[in-house]
Amino acid sequence: MIEFLSLKSVTGKYADEIHSAVRRVVDSGWYLQGAENDEFEREYADYIGAKHAVGCANGLDALIWILRAYKELGHFKDGDEILVPANTYIATILAITENNLKAVLVEPRLDTLEIDDEVLEAALTARTKAVMIVHLYGRCAYTEKIASFCKAHGLKLFEDNAQAHGCIWNGRKTGSLGDAAAHSFYPGKNLGALGDAGAITTDDPDVAACVRSLGNYGSAKKYVFQYCGRNSRLDEIQAAILRVKLRHLDADVGRRQDVAEMYYAGIEADGVRLPIKMAREANAYHLFPILCERRDELQAHLKACGIQTLIHYPIPPHRQECYQQAIKDGSLVLPKHGLPITERIHSEELSLPIGPTISDEEVKTVIAAVNDYETI
Repeated sequence: MIEFLSLKSVTGKYADEIHSAVRRVVDSGWYLQGAENDEFEREYADYIGAKHAVGCANGLDALIWILRAYKELGHFKDGDEILVPANTYIATILAITENNLKAVLVEPRLDTLEIDDEVLEAALTARTKAVMIVHLYGRCAYTEKIASFCKAHGLKLFEDNAQAHGCIWNGRKTGSLGDAAAHSFYPGKNLGALGDAGAITTDDPDVAACVRSLGNYGSAKKYVFQYCGRNSRLDEIQAAILRVKLRHLDADVGRRQDVAEMYYAGIEADGVRLPIKMAREANAYHLFPILCERRDELQAHLKACGIQTLIHYPIPPHRQECYQQAIKDGSLVLPKHGLPITERIHSEELSLPIGPTISDEEVKTVIAAVNDYETI
């Protein structure tokens, strides 16, 4: 069986360093808000190219705290609107509705699978306060047109960078392109912890201070609470592990890019479409998505060939049961013409195995199996 992603083998590459890091924390006797957190935040901020990085419990909290901070600092209020791609993982939208803001869903482009900067203007209203781009699958979603649109209308620009650690636009890392960015270190991510973990990056010191307080019960000073916050802290063991894996991130992303090059060069099956190929550095290849109208048949064929694949994601957020009332009451806003491109992507997307430990021979096996699909 060719695994979609072997977390055991990914972790095993750096097992000695990880064991040493964990032992260092255990022996220190300090397990929260200590030196490992401080050092990881400094190192990650330097890596991203941001002035501040603040660790938190997970990627969803990172998204929530960004929007909550902008509310606490007086930039947003209940009912304000955030433009967001409709074909994202539900966490992006949960963060918006969790903050009593309106998520205005915007169609992606079928060739890039990222938010369509040509249709942002049509979604703009007097209540629009920000655009949340999502670097989905590891592909850079940022464009100069999006930045110009935000500047022209006085909007904040946020990045959901959960899937794009190591992605670069014009020499700058994703996570440093907007006003603030959320990062997930879920174990399967390009930079993955051995449990849940997340971070916020920003150049704004007030935002950084606010999100740090919000994740510490609302407190910046012990027993003094400026905000009604929650407990959302990055623990010392995960910070130490992330410090190890951060040192190897660029090499791991480089391997992902090599695998993707093989897929682009080798896959030629009729009925299988690949998203437009980006500049190498502009795609960190957290995932390698393909589109196929007979997606379920293709997945079954690959499974029979001993190849594990995943679907990202089978049901779009606006079709989820939890958001049906929100659509009725207007807190989740859909375009008048619906979301046909989003629904097509969700019905056709299939992710092929990719990661830093997959072998060339395994990649060739996947390519051959995909190309054999046209004969069945």
